[in-house]
Amino acid sequence: MAAPDLLFNLRNNFYLGAYQAAINNSEVPNLSSEESIERDCLVYRSYIALGSYQLVISEIDDSAATPLQAVKFLALCLSSPNNKESTISSLKEWLGDPAIGSNPTLRLVAGTIFMHVHDYNEALKHTNAGGTLELHALNVQIYLKMYRSDYAEKQLKIMQQIDEDHTLTQLANAWINLAMGGSKIKEAYLIFQDLSERYPVTVLILNGKAVCCMLMGNFEEAETLLLDALNKDTKDPEILANLVVCSLHLGKPPSRFLSQLKIAHPDHVLVKSTAAAEENFDRAVQASA
Repeated sequence: MAAPDLLFNLRNNFYLGAYQAAINNSEVPNLSSEESIERDCLVYRSYIALGSYQLVISEIDDSAATPLQAVKFLALCLSSPNNKESTISSLKEWLGDPAIGSNPTLRLVAGTIFMHVHDYNEALKHTNAGGTLELHALNVQIYLKMYRSDYAEKQLKIMQQIDEDHTLTQLANAWINLAMGGSKIKEAYLIFQDLSERYPVTVLILNGKAVCCMLMGNFEEAETLLLDALNKDTKDPEILANLVVCSLHLGKPPSRFLSQLKIAHPDHVLVKSTAAAEENFDRAVQASA
């Protein structure tokens, strides 16, 4: 009989975006030293997801285990644009060290950071070998960003062979279905619906269902789901961006959500594209004046 997975709930909370719940319920008894390190990594990654970069940077010291040092790299990279270059340089040194370069958490963080800076080929250099479900799930995300759903599907098949019912496998399946569109969107919606019935509803689940509704042209239901998500997190960039899109489709003014997005996430792609459109309009007006 297999030993119980003591970190199942903690991992699941993290994967579904229930970051505060992951932190609040992280005191798990009877963990081995290896499990304790994994637990701490999940907790610190949850803090990073909530934007508490400095807490992670200050609490993880130079004597910490390699996986925790890797998580610190992620916090450093995301905390300030000024840190990005030096952090990536240090990360590459660690990855080149034969003693630690193959560590799964280090490779996962490397993939996440390189995906964040849109260097997808460099990301895949460290993640493509897989080894854990989380690495395969990251590969799915990277391939979808490269518009290679065929390669993403190959990664999903590996995940399904490992554990078809795993939350990450289900999420990866939903992401691929959304990318493929058509009749697959309904399948993606049913996956998010199933997750919402099995686990506490999170912003990630609500946004997933909302995106499905938007792609199926059901903007009223999407708006309801997104407003529910906004009650849980008033600064989530994807929720605010999707509310802007929904408002436009429903003939409602999107200015409030766009203003919130500009303040909380000035570098968001929707903010930049809106600013560029406004500049082009202003130039056209001046040219015709």
